Amino acid sequence: MEPLKLNSAIINRGDLHRILRELNSLDDFLVGAKVRSPGTNVQMPKTSKLLEQLAADNQMQLFDQAQRQSLFNQLKELDLHAPSLHISFAAEPSPKTMQPIVAWLRENIHPQVMLSVGYQPKIAAGCVLRTPNKIIDMSLGAYLQKQTPMLSQLLAGSVNGN
Repeated sequence: MEPLKLNSAIINRGDLHRILRELNSLDDFLVGAKVRSPGTNVQMPKTSKLLEQLAADNQMQLFDQAQRQSLFNQLKELDLHAPSLHISFAAEPSPKTMQPIVAWLRENIHPQVMLSVGYQPKIAAGCVLRTPNKIIDMSLGAYLQKQTPMLSQLLAGSVNGN
């Protein structure tokens, strides 16, 4: 079976959980529709663009029970085993800001990586990326910290008149 293709709008496990709930609701409706008497007026549950795009990207039909169940199982497996990264910014990024980052990570790191986004005002600029076993600090504060010897030298030179 080919791995599930995720579009960049699916950023984190919360997005997966929403899709799983929506898929479960759709499945409940369609299974219940089989036992309803003909002519019963029922309202079909709405599906999100995210679920529809996921199904289209993976060439699955949501009205086919076997394909719907396969998608559900793959999403559950992904929820349990997808690699995850945590990235913190100084301000809360919008989903539109995160989509190119997620697309790059899925193209260059892992096609099913889940990204958890945090907020740390002390970063000021840049970001901090955490994996389960490594922290990469790409913040302005960390950069300036590395430049302390040069900054000290520059300040000492300006005080001495050099």
